Amino acid sequence: MSERILLPLDGSALGEAAIAYVDGLIARLAPEERIEITLFHVITAVRQTLHLQGGGMISVPYNEDELAKLKTDATTYLEKVGERLQHKQITLGVKVAVSENPAEEIIRAEAEVNADLVAMSTHGRSGVSRFALGSVAEKVLRGGTVPVLMVRAVAQESAA
Repeated sequence: MSERILLPLDGSALGEAAIAYVDGLIARLAPEERIEITLFHVITAVRQTLHLQGGGMISVPYNEDELAKLKTDATTYLEKVGERLQHKQITLGVKVAVSENPAEEIIRAEAEVNADLVAMSTHGRSGVSRFALGSVAEKVLRGGTVPVLMVRAVAQESAA
């Protein structure tokens, strides 16, 4: 079992799908081993992108106060999510970064926390939507240096 796991989260319920898998793996494969889990969130550095009539684009960044609030909110979110992983053998850490490229930031965090494994959810897009939106999970898989556990997120059916 990996001793240091980086678990990137995007703030969505679908993005949290990997949490249950990591929890189950630890319980089944390493019930007595000490595991360090770092919950990680990347705040997009740009608040808004405006498309200009001439075909250009301009990015509007967050100001310092807005970024400070977003970082505080993200840390609170990660700590709350981390409550689901409170086992005696888990040491939990949280890390927040600001970037325009989440995949690069995840790969950087992988090295910073000396991760043995990255466990993350993927929305499972394919075809045109994957091409248009890109795949953070795929970029991390191809660009990182450690194994990546990808868990396909499945939307929950709403009760009618």
